Amino acid sequence: MILVTGATGALGQLVAEELAARDDVVLGTRTPRSAAERRVDFDDPASFDLSGVDTLLLISAGYGEDDVVIARHDAAVSAAEKTGVRHVVYTSLSGDGDHLAYALAHRWTERRLGQSSLEWTVLRNGLYAEFLAAIAAPGPDGAITAPLGTGRLAAVARADLAEVAARVVTAPRQHAGRVYELVGEQPLGGAELAAAVGGSYEPGSLARTRESIIAAGEALPYQVPMLVGTYSAIAAGFLDGTGIESNALRTLLGREPRSALDVYTNTVSATRPA
Repeated sequence: MILVTGATGALGQLVAEELAARDDVVLGTRTPRSAAERRVDFDDPASFDLSGVDTLLLISAGYGEDDVVIARHDAAVSAAEKTGVRHVVYTSLSGDGDHLAYALAHRWTERRLGQSSLEWTVLRNGLYAEFLAAIAAPGPDGAITAPLGTGRLAAVARADLAEVAARVVTAPRQHAGRVYELVGEQPLGGAELAAAVGGSYEPGSLARTRESIIAAGEALPYQVPMLVGTYSAIAAGFLDGTGIESNALRTLLGREPRSALDVYTNTVSATRPA
């Protein structure tokens, strides 16, 4: 049996769609609504019922301070060890993301798996093209003011990462002990993004962006340095894919990856006011 955590999240839903034709898949969620779902609440370790599960797809529960995320992942791995799960597939962060504020919990979890009694596979996912559409969206005047400088992001379509996860989790033994880097093949910069949506690129400063994020009041305190740090890492050229030794995305997909630029433009179009 395969259990997918975070099945109601953006990535988890896509993985569930990929696995929908199988009868050996259970979806982990905080509020199960059908026989195909099982309660899995990262903040309630007692809810981790992994009985009968052979392979666990552990989709990172990365929304929280480092100590919270680490505790969640530790609870999941510990439950897998105690209940006899054979293999854990973990969705981590790309290797060139070590400059990001949210990298630590991912690397901790990778180490925890390596020290466990479990077989494991790590999927080091690049940042989503959909996320890029959120942090570098054009304003009402069409201008993109995100502080990306001249940097570029090797963004990747979330659907491609879901497809890879589904392929790996259904044949885990073929991927045991492997760490796969999964980033986009065509890094995107502010100028390309602006051209794609018919706007202009007028990058602002990190300080002004920080002030805007805080003023909007939508980000939690711990998320502010995460967002600003992401802009900084892109602008400094650390997330353009050149720091990745071997990108496994195309190989594991068995085809050409989706265009991250198309995903960006489609996401922007879908979220723009009518």
